[in-house]
Amino acid sequence: MQVRDVMTNDPVTVDASASVRDAAAKMRERHVGGLPVLSGGVLVGIITDADILKLLETGRISDDLWLPSPLEVIEVPVREFFNWEKTREALSNIGETQVRDVMSRPVHTVREDDEVEDAAAVMLRHRIARLPVVRGATLVGIVARSDIVAGVAAPSREIT
Repeated sequence: MQVRDVMTNDPVTVDASASVRDAAAKMRERHVGGLPVLSGGVLVGIITDADILKLLETGRISDDLWLPSPLEVIEVPVREFFNWEKTREALSNIGETQVRDVMSRPVHTVREDDEVEDAAAVMLRHRIARLPVVRGATLVGIVARSDIVAGVAAPSREIT
């Protein structure tokens, strides 16, 4: 079975200069976990829900805050407050961040005439959930883990 047999044709894409807010909105509207990123019509990366979630990382509880022992009871809540402030700041900045600043690259791709097994191997090796499908330098589709599973589960075509 070839990738063309299971891929989604004409995938939804996002421009590298678009905001993360716009990319997230497209992902939500289309119920997808990632979008190929184009710049001038050329595939330059992929943005996934994991890339967006990384923007919310604020690190662990601050170690640099020390309060005198009579106030130790409130030390953890104060640390949590500082971490919440970091999270709030991250949330407010996410919307205007450009896709090019958070997308995954280099982007791993497959060709439409590659075997599904080869696409699955690339996904497993790189621990990714979807692969843009290219014909030469042109994006022609996208294949996700669920597409491969559905393809494997499909009844075999009868040979005539």
